[in-house]
Amino acid sequence: MSDILIRHNECVVVCDGVKALVLQNVGDAKFPTLKTREVYQQKDLPTRELGTDAPGRAMNTVGNARASMEQTDWHGQAEQAFLQQLVARLDAAVAAGQIKSLIVVAPPRALGIIRQACSPALRGVVRAEIDKDYVKLPVHEIEKHLAG
Repeated sequence: MSDILIRHNECVVVCDGVKALVLQNVGDAKFPTLKTREVYQQKDLPTRELGTDAPGRAMNTVGNARASMEQTDWHGQAEQAFLQQLVARLDAAVAAGQIKSLIVVAPPRALGIIRQACSPALRGVVRAEIDKDYVKLPVHEIEKHLAG
């Protein structure tokens, strides 16, 4: 549960690395009513479609030994790209005056990616961050969790 009041017309972004909901409170702070403004979703492709490169090998400078490189995390890269695109869309909405105050709800890993990608203008309108994964819940359940 959260103890943050969602003000009238304030936006709430609920996301993870694959899906994002941009919600707006059309109610008031005491009785929030979240309405969906936008939904963004990326296809969760199988790894074989994201990348096929085998891990590389490296030669040691001394001797004949070889070491393998770590496997590329294709899903992690896709999640990061998705969240960076989301931040770019939110930044454009802030610049256009469509978002004046924002609450971000995301799992800790996604919050870290979002923080790194935020511009100073977007960072200035983020009023609160909640490290929860609510994106798979229906909007009325998200509303209950946030309203406390």
